[in-house]
Amino acid sequence: MAPLVRRSWSLRGHTPVMRQRTRAHQKVSAVAALCIAPARDRLALYFRMLPENNVNAVRVMDFLEHLQRQLHCPIVLIWDRFRAHLGQLIDECAAPGSAHLEYLPPYAPELNPVEYLWAYLKTNRLANDPAFDLHSLTRRARCAARSAQRQPPLLRGFLRHTHLPLRLR
Repeated sequence: MAPLVRRSWSLRGHTPVMRQRTRAHQKVSAVAALCIAPARDRLALYFRMLPENNVNAVRVMDFLEHLQRQLHCPIVLIWDRFRAHLGQLIDECAAPGSAHLEYLPPYAPELNPVEYLWAYLKTNRLANDPAFDLHSLTRRARCAARSAQRQPPLLRGFLRHTHLPLRLR
């Protein structure tokens, strides 16, 4: 649970001290989707925090089922080749008429806009912010993601940075 340490400011001659809990191997995993409306005029972020859990096919499938219920329309999934995104369970979830799967090339995180979201949150909103327990880490991560959710220009920037041919109005 060590924070990502970035540059900070303090009074001259006073080194900033960041207290943190050591030997804590707790973590918060997350799964997210950046959704573009069919008319390509709106962008939305959906996410789920998974405290003390790993992202696996079952959790990804559960997230996709909730996402499909939220969107009320067939979806096209463009995602990386993370192991949890591959397999029979995911193929069953993407039944014909409800979801279509497209995969990014292997080892190409620069094409995934959600990777830019996580990098932004870790280096800006969550940097220099030590969490002392799992609950506060989860709460801070959720708060940071919700803040990004309410900033469509920021989300558009993540998408534009990938240079994928997905035109937004």
